[in-house]
Amino acid sequence: MDNLEEDLTCSVCYALFTDPRVLPCSHTFCKCCLESVLQVSSNYSIWRPLRLPLKCPNCRSVVELPPTGVDALPINVSLRAIIEKFQRDGGPHGRPPTCPEHPRQPLNVYCVQDRALICGFCLTVGRHQGHAIDDLQAAYVRERDAPEQLVQQLTDTRWAEVCALAERLEQEKARGEGLVRQDREAVGQFFQGVQRLLERKRDEYMAALDAASAELARSYDPLIEKLKDMQEEQLSLISLGSAVQDEESPLAFLEKVHLFRARVSSLTQTPMPQVVPLYIAPRAGDFLREHWAKVTIGGLEQGPVPKVACHTRGCLGKPAPPAGLSRAWPDPRQRPLPLFALLVLLVAAGLHLDPFGMASLGLSVVAPLGELLQSLADQLVWPFDVQGLLEELVSNVCASVFSLADKTYQHFAFFLQASQ
Repeated sequence: MDNLEEDLTCSVCYALFTDPRVLPCSHTFCKCCLESVLQVSSNYSIWRPLRLPLKCPNCRSVVELPPTGVDALPINVSLRAIIEKFQRDGGPHGRPPTCPEHPRQPLNVYCVQDRALICGFCLTVGRHQGHAIDDLQAAYVRERDAPEQLVQQLTDTRWAEVCALAERLEQEKARGEGLVRQDREAVGQFFQGVQRLLERKRDEYMAALDAASAELARSYDPLIEKLKDMQEEQLSLISLGSAVQDEESPLAFLEKVHLFRARVSSLTQTPMPQVVPLYIAPRAGDFLREHWAKVTIGGLEQGPVPKVACHTRGCLGKPAPPAGLSRAWPDPRQRPLPLFALLVLLVAAGLHLDPFGMASLGLSVVAPLGELLQSLADQLVWPFDVQGLLEELVSNVCASVFSLADKTYQHFAFFLQASQ
């Protein structure tokens, strides 16, 4: 059977002959194979235009074909009949294959559920047991028109619906991307505004710190320059002392000693500048924690920026003024000593003449007066020789006033409770 199959195979396509045609040289080939050979021969030929040249693939002889081409060649009827009988009796396309699970069992049953060819054992005892079966040729005939019917379902209406839906989805996507783009712009503008506002607040705070730095420079730079001049003068006098000591002329020595003594006396009698510590208030860390820790984005515009100032501590040892409060510290040359002395004398006289009457004024009079005295004491920059005395005096007066007011309030409360 295998040798017969070789005899029935085309030498061009190496498959069973399909519509075999005989050349004048007695060699047979498939019609489609001869058409391919004829096309190649015509491309490279200068033959007479009314005849078509064809070179036999086996013997290489050239034959002339009529204008109708391969269709004019005779059909090898005997060979075609043999091929059909070979296929019908068990050729490669007619003999059913055997089952891989059950040797020598032909695959002659079509399983409808699994859409596969099976053998009798697969249907009765194998994994296809109970499945619906059919004849392969009958199933093929039944489903032969299925592709055409399925194609008919893909109508123009369906196509239009798909296209319209795709266009609508594209439009919705473009609309959504437009919304996202607008949101991006809104987010960028919002945070740019926040950033600009924060930068403005930072610049304002830095300007306040620059003003404090300038105030420190105005307070300390003249004193530092004065001390540098004194240092230079002292070094100069030390060098001059050595030069005077080496003078050999008595008259010149006396003259230089006189000038040297005058300069030394002037330098030693020059008053030393007083070092008054200046404090920065409010401090940035404390102020930011107290006032900016709870600031919301909406309240950034109202975020406080303090007026940073340099000042000495109060005479009662009070700390720096509250954050955000700016005090104009007076010039030491303009101290209101008469007013302060008058207030101290008035309070002392009131306590001495009528202590209970003074207490009866209550916190509405005594407390504000004490706070006024304390505030005034905080604002003064006292000279070194009287500062301690005045601090002690103000402290004692304020303590007495508040102690007397507290005792009076306790007695009055006890009296009211007893009267009830």
